[in-house]
Amino acid sequence: MALNSVKSSVVPQADLESFQACINSSTRILALLGAGLSASSGLPTFRGAGGLWRTHDATSLATPEAFSANPGLVWQFYSYRRHMALQAKPNPAHYALAELARRKDGFMTLSQNVDGLSPRANHPEDKLKLLHGSLFDVKCSDFFCNYAEKNNYTDPIVPALAIPTEDGSDPTTNENIAKRELDISDHNVPIPELDHSHLPKCPQCKQGLLRPGVVWFGEALPKKVLRDIDDWIEFSEKIDLIMVIGTSAKVYPAAAYVDEARAKGARVAVINMDRSHAPASGMRQGDWFFQGDAAQILPEILKSVIGEVKVDGDAAEGSAA
Repeated sequence: MALNSVKSSVVPQADLESFQACINSSTRILALLGAGLSASSGLPTFRGAGGLWRTHDATSLATPEAFSANPGLVWQFYSYRRHMALQAKPNPAHYALAELARRKDGFMTLSQNVDGLSPRANHPEDKLKLLHGSLFDVKCSDFFCNYAEKNNYTDPIVPALAIPTEDGSDPTTNENIAKRELDISDHNVPIPELDHSHLPKCPQCKQGLLRPGVVWFGEALPKKVLRDIDDWIEFSEKIDLIMVIGTSAKVYPAAAYVDEARAKGARVAVINMDRSHAPASGMRQGDWFFQGDAAQILPEILKSVIGEVKVDGDAAEGSAA
């Protein structure tokens, strides 16, 4: 399997040189990640224009109330998202950040993404804090049960959640597997009513249903993750740099992390396709805004630390030379 070098992006030389001088000397670095990081991996987004899954408002399915009322419908939505995320591959930006985490001891990544691409790029687990959980973590929905499982990549997680076909034919044939790559607004594929007995059951308590290990609207962010981040920031005498990648960082607590890093002396580097996506606190003298695709920009601006990032064109296995 041939290894293909990452294509170079267009970054102004003066900005590249000043950023690399900063990151080369930096010992405490934060990276704040959003959905834009995974754009080059081809994942659909359920936020913004449309926001439909079949005929449903996708955000209305991401609540504890929706799961309580119709767990079969919610699980079909999340099974589809799990499937699409597994079809996607980590892009060069994921691999570049993973390698940076290995090269820099004082580096922490705060991710708002649930797509599992950073873990699949072998980002060191102790330096990756998932603010919103993961599609591939599951936990028991019973309040009195503490069962949780990480990195469950079974697709579908139970047979009943195999994405149905329009004509009811076998969904496991090669032809129908290809048809599973459906547009998020496609409402022609029927959504079956699923009995509770066909949904993922908790192996510990044997009674509760398993649910996706993501943070739904109305739920608190994971306490341990927040505590780990707060401790890292609080016990840093100085933070040299925060990279804001693929996110507008205008929603709290994400926006607060930019402010807290600044208060510790950090300069800000934004990598985003949209120039209007500056942090809520704005850009200041000495900051950088690299406009474009993170998958092209990050390997270039991090090259002085991590070397040349190469990605396997077939299996998307990455390495830094």
